[in-house]
Amino acid sequence: MFLGLSVAGALSKEMVAKMAPEPVIFALANPVPEILPEEVMEVRDDAIIATGRSDYPNQTNNVLGFPFIFRGALDVRARKITEGMKMAAAEALAALAKEPVPYYVKAAYHNENIAYGKEHIIPLPFNKEALIWVASAVAKAAVEEGVARVDSFDYNAYREQLRCLIYGCPEETE
Repeated sequence: MFLGLSVAGALSKEMVAKMAPEPVIFALANPVPEILPEEVMEVRDDAIIATGRSDYPNQTNNVLGFPFIFRGALDVRARKITEGMKMAAAEALAALAKEPVPYYVKAAYHNENIAYGKEHIIPLPFNKEALIWVASAVAKAAVEEGVARVDSFDYNAYREQLRCLIYGCPEETE
């Protein structure tokens, strides 16, 4: 596994060629990653690759995490952001990546074939569901860890409230 946050060229094709089967390469230097995905693919077609760039699959950046981590924390009035809350966010994103990709995301990327796999291990930034998955996981973790300042927390009701923010709610009838 390679996790880079350094400079372009820090990882060579020769280094990649020596890695174990199915290496995971997160080349996250921006704007030019430590190694370009096409360079990896020249020597390893079994690699799982992510960069911080939007022009490659598996874009890894904070747009999927920070806004929704803070949303969940603020909604339960958390005193702080804990490691558990950050792990809950990461686990929620990992789970969301395995869900069917919504039609509007496929349309935004002009790709009807987006599905969980080597080129889709991270939800895409246009996936509105990230708000629901991440914020609710973070809020739940805050409550469970005792850093939330709410009297009660209904996880399912909170998820539904977030869903209504995105998609709208049916009007209640009298």
